[in-house]
Amino acid sequence: MRLKTALWVAAYLRRCQVEGVFGVVRRRGAEEAGAVFVRISRLDGTSDLFGPAPQSAFEAAESAARAFAPSLAEQPAPDAAVENYLAREVKFDPDVWIVEVEDRAGRNFLDIVRG
Repeated sequence: MRLKTALWVAAYLRRCQVEGVFGVVRRRGAEEAGAVFVRISRLDGTSDLFGPAPQSAFEAAESAARAFAPSLAEQPAPDAAVENYLAREVKFDPDVWIVEVEDRAGRNFLDIVRG
């Protein structure tokens, strides 16, 4: 069974706080099962953006896990490119969550699936 999105986001933000990194929910989506995008602002005009990993990246035993993959080919990407991508996602799926984290080192504290 998968955690509700709202609970996962709260736990993720707590993890960021424990690591001394500022994070905030920029957009609340569906409480139960909204997709989550995590933007890591490097505070220099660039950001990393991570979204849900494709289902093909999961094995049957891990189907309840939440994993992320880079959303843009260029990481870090200019903030304008990240904003454009997020605007398209919100248009496509109004239930999407956007979490923004500020860390100059680009730490993300996510389970990342590399392409």
